[in-house]
Amino acid sequence: MFKKILVANRGEIACRVFKTAKRLGIGTVAVYSDADKSALHVEMADEAVHIGPAAAAESYLIIDKIIDACKQSGADAVHPGYGFLSERREFAERLKAEGITFIGPPPNAIEAMGDKITSKKIAAEADVSTVPGHMGLIDDAEHAIKIASEIGYPVMIKASAGGGGKGMRIAWNDDEAREGFERSKSEAASSFGDDRIFIEKFVTEPRHIEIQVLADQHGNCLYVGERECSIQRRNQKVVEEAPSPFLDEATRRAMGEQSVALAKAVGYHSAGTVEFIADKDRNFYFLEMNTRLQVEHPVSELITGIDLVEQMIRVAAGEKLALRQDDIKLNGWAVESRLYAEDPYRNFLPSIGRLTGYQPPEEEATETLAIRNDTGVVEGSEISMFYDPMIAKLCTWAPTRIEAVDAMSDALDQFVVEGVGNNLPFLSALMDHPRWREGRLTTGFIAEEYPEGSRGRDA
Repeated sequence: MFKKILVANRGEIACRVFKTAKRLGIGTVAVYSDADKSALHVEMADEAVHIGPAAAAESYLIIDKIIDACKQSGADAVHPGYGFLSERREFAERLKAEGITFIGPPPNAIEAMGDKITSKKIAAEADVSTVPGHMGLIDDAEHAIKIASEIGYPVMIKASAGGGGKGMRIAWNDDEAREGFERSKSEAASSFGDDRIFIEKFVTEPRHIEIQVLADQHGNCLYVGERECSIQRRNQKVVEEAPSPFLDEATRRAMGEQSVALAKAVGYHSAGTVEFIADKDRNFYFLEMNTRLQVEHPVSELITGIDLVEQMIRVAAGEKLALRQDDIKLNGWAVESRLYAEDPYRNFLPSIGRLTGYQPPEEEATETLAIRNDTGVVEGSEISMFYDPMIAKLCTWAPTRIEAVDAMSDALDQFVVEGVGNNLPFLSALMDHPRWREGRLTTGFIAEEYPEGSRGRDA
């Protein structure tokens, strides 16, 4: 087992990894920028190394600085968290060259699954259900129109190297296909430095459902249930739950087995997530594989009792999975609300400033209720313009879905955040929405139910 783990990240995910490392008796190292000098993750770690200015491009994204921090601290392993360098092949390769273990998948799997065109080809070869589409290069807008017409409208135009909703357009006719291709290509070039575009069938009434997988370096791989991630705003997840209120056991098993097949096809090890889109008839299609720990991993942990970070660490250390597929039991229901520093009254504009008040509900874990709050802030923390505006991930667990939703509603009412605009009122209103409570979800839920934005509701 490792002696010391450096987390090449910040905020709540760094704090999350430190908790498990400390429980396992492993030393912890934080890295921090000028903006994070007094951050909670720095305070939690056994050691901390300064890596540069506030801008991520000058600190958290510089591989050489992370490697130098490992050498300074004597860290023998690095957990990347999510975002930043977590899905960069060159980062994993550099660590390996320096004799430092990367707590994540092998570099070739990161590269293969990081490219949407390549990943879809691999998925199709592994008999994973894929959305009908054109995976080859598209010459120009007229070529895009021809392909879209052959697939049949509506279609989704996507950037191959995309993520976070950037470079995505839906086209319902030739004119929209022409405009969508040009805009997606331009946005992809500016956001990712890669203007390759592909086109696929747009699934109507879609639900976003993902499968958590775990694989070791000895050929063992299993799936750890699913997460429903359909509550999104501009393709960014807002609320997640596990399991999905939509899946039956047969569909769950089929999605899980296909996810395992894909992971094995790329020689995957570590925790990973295979994302699918499902239509109203439970037909499902592969979207992408995230070769890292997901933001929403806590809901899977709450319904299975499995510490996914611990499994990642053990797999990276060369241990075999101690679990078999039959050991994975889904118990109860969990919901996660992402608390962001963004103002729902001003079209969710990001908000920055100091948290003059921050009082989360008290965490607890009993046989009938669990409240968990993953966060990287305390009262007095600064919400900076330089990083993601997430304040916390509030999770509740209960034996049934409606009990978990009611527990979330109560927990949100108890949550006090002052000093920055935030989406607490919106999350609270959502928990009371009849359609949400009934589980009648699609990825268009927020746009359909809150077309003018949200006025939220008072606690």
